[in-house]
Amino acid sequence: MNQKKERVIAYIDGFNLYFGMKEAGFDNCRWLNVKKLVESLLQPNQELVEVKYFTSRVSNNPDKQKRQSTYIDALESLKIKIYYGNYQDGATECNRCGHIWRTAKEKMTDVNIATKIIADAFRDEYDMAMLISGDSDLTPPIREVHELFKNKRVFIAFPPKRHNSSMGLVAKGSIMIGRKKLVDAQFDEEVISKTGYKLKIPNEWK
Repeated sequence: MNQKKERVIAYIDGFNLYFGMKEAGFDNCRWLNVKKLVESLLQPNQELVEVKYFTSRVSNNPDKQKRQSTYIDALESLKIKIYYGNYQDGATECNRCGHIWRTAKEKMTDVNIATKIIADAFRDEYDMAMLISGDSDLTPPIREVHELFKNKRVFIAFPPKRHNSSMGLVAKGSIMIGRKKLVDAQFDEEVISKTGYKLKIPNEWK
């Protein structure tokens, strides 16, 4: 008799993953097939239902915008659903010299992830949520899923350099994503978009 497989939805904090890889010096891992990565983390008794990727559109930097658009098109070729927050411009002033420089902060990603994880649990769309993030703001929604839905669990795959103790304590299982998993989950140099265009890995990511 075949045992029913555990349904898994992956929720990926795009910026948290990207900057974790960058901080770890894994710059040659940025052309990342996140679906392939998630599949490599599954157990034999699990099946991947969906991958949801959360990010914000970069602004005021045409080169970065182009690279990001190419990457998002590559993700969409895998039927990954993209959810957008906001990339807000701001300014920081040096208290000592008075110099002001532009800063940008990503907003709403943690709220979007929290909303989807709880809403999908309510609709009984997964048995396990695999969260790829180390953002401690996601600790409360993880706790709530376990409190409200006793038969469901949130498992965390921490990006490089993004381990978070408070999240690890409330999660029902966690791992750190190592370099080999990232290297083994790269897209081919060319990817065909869902509209039929050839997408090439950005030169800066090779």
